[in-house]
Amino acid sequence: MSKVLMISPEKCIGCRTCELICSFNRMEEFNPKQAAVSVLAYDEAAIAVPIMCMQCEDPSCMKVCPVGAIVKAENDAVIIDVQKCIGCKMCISACPLGNITYSPKEKKMIKCDLCGGNPQCAELCPSGAIQYKEATPANLNKKRKIGERFKDLFGEVYE
Repeated sequence: MSKVLMISPEKCIGCRTCELICSFNRMEEFNPKQAAVSVLAYDEAAIAVPIMCMQCEDPSCMKVCPVGAIVKAENDAVIIDVQKCIGCKMCISACPLGNITYSPKEKKMIKCDLCGGNPQCAELCPSGAIQYKEATPANLNKKRKIGERFKDLFGEVYE
């Protein structure tokens, strides 16, 4: 059975460990601007939420890529083939949650690839706000409900 990233915003303590480990894992430097996850502090609701690619079942980013650089890997991770990517940034606009960015330093797109099936953000999250769990019907339903709550809370994301 496949696995999915599960976010529990109520558990997030805003420590940003996920950003640091992601940037270190990707670039071997502690630089949140190079991470594929970002912690959004929403002061009005008094919460912090780790925002990352949720590896959509039917990814919009994959549909709009003009060169087919975005594909689903065997572990259900939606990944970008950097050899094919032309940097058009259409995937950024297509992502409904705004979870793809562009790195001017690397001159390529940044998005979560699940660390090859062992997401370090989930492994090292001290509060359990990010977990990598089996894709059970209950987990998928919870993931959908959280997504709906954030859609209502944050509205549509614009780049």
